[in-house]
Amino acid sequence: MKNIQLKTTGLAILLGGSFIFSSCEAVQNTNNTQRGAAIGTVAGGVIGGILGNNVGKGGNTALGSVIGAAVGGGAGILIGQHMDKQAEKIEQVLPGAEVVRTDEGINLILNENSSVTFDYNSENLTSKAKNSLDKLIQVFKEYPDTNLLIVGHTDNVGSQNFNLPLSEKRAKSVVNYLVSKGISSSRLTSKGVGLSEPIADNSTAAGRAQNRRVEIAITANEKMKAEAKKQAGE
Repeated sequence: MKNIQLKTTGLAILLGGSFIFSSCEAVQNTNNTQRGAAIGTVAGGVIGGILGNNVGKGGNTALGSVIGAAVGGGAGILIGQHMDKQAEKIEQVLPGAEVVRTDEGINLILNENSSVTFDYNSENLTSKAKNSLDKLIQVFKEYPDTNLLIVGHTDNVGSQNFNLPLSEKRAKSVVNYLVSKGISSSRLTSKGVGLSEPIADNSTAAGRAQNRRVEIAITANEKMKAEAKKQAGE
């Protein structure tokens, strides 16, 4: 997991009837198979849901979705192992993508670095974007027991009234392309947030380029969760 980020968001401790949560911390070059237990040994999916809601409100829809889907415990460890393998495969096939391993899922950030771009002021995917998505589709097919939330983002050029629907259309374009290449629509959800969740400084061209992006939240589906719980004896 050479270039994969590890984001710690869910160390929850039950102390005197109160939940204490650690702050977010990104650490690179670290294995992530133990993280499901950190959440689940205390309160499983309940804590995962609380964390997901809090992070989502804090300005990262995809990350909030990943954390909110956590089941924790021994099952969480097993799911984390599956996600470690999938994250490594994504890094291999698309080195330009930013792969963030979080709890029991993956937050995948796609922008100009990974050639996932759109025509100007349009939801149409460029040919380079389709080539990059084709590489990801191979991985999505290899790991079929996951759900994919596609979130579209824009920079701050123009108003939110323009950017919000544009981001929604771009996220939907990615969904439609994945479906056209054989990914089941039952695995896919799309959402656009416009300019509301920047990850870089919009006052610079480089920052705006980072903000023009698509994020994919990869989480375990109900089948994977059920199998993990069975294997863990939960």
